[in-house]
Amino acid sequence: MKTIAKTFETFLWNSRLMVIVAVIASLVAAMAMLYIASIDAWLMISHLPDYANAGTEDRLAIRTSTVTHVVEIIDGYLLATVLIIFALGLYELFISKIEDAEDSANASKILVIHNLDDLKSRLAKVVLMILIVKFFEYANKLTFGSAIELLYLAAGIALIGIALYFSHAADKH
Repeated sequence: MKTIAKTFETFLWNSRLMVIVAVIASLVAAMAMLYIASIDAWLMISHLPDYANAGTEDRLAIRTSTVTHVVEIIDGYLLATVLIIFALGLYELFISKIEDAEDSANASKILVIHNLDDLKSRLAKVVLMILIVKFFEYANKLTFGSAIELLYLAAGIALIGIALYFSHAADKH
C-alpha cells in the first residue's frame, strides 16, 4: 500500500509540470502582442509626415487619430507585460524558482513571485493600468452635449484616482 501511495504522490507532484504549457502559451501570446503593438507603432509613425502637409481640419483629425493609436499601442504593450508576468509567476509558483530574477541587481522585483498573492497583486496593477488606458481611449472620443456628461467624466476620473490610491495603499502594508 505504501508503494502505491508513494507512486501516486510522485505522479501527483510531477503533474504540476503541466503548467509549462500555460507558461509557453503565455510567452507566445506576449510575443504576439509585442509584435502587434510594434507594427501599430511603426505604422502610426510612418503616417506622421502627412501631419505637416495637412490642412487645419485634417491636422486635427490626424492628431486625434494619432492619440487614439498611441493609447492602443500602450494597451498592447501593457497586455504583453501582463502575459509575461503571468508566465513568470506560473513558472516560479509551480515549476522552479528563477535564480536570475532572485540574484540579479538589474532584475525588477516585480518579476519575482513568491506566492499566489504576489502574482495576483502584480497582475491586478497591470490590469488596472490597462483599464485606465482604455478609459482614456474612450474619454478621448467623447463629445459632451451637456454639463451632466462632463460631470460623469469627472466622476470616472475620480474613481480611477481612488482605485490607484487603494492599489498603492495596499503596497504599504
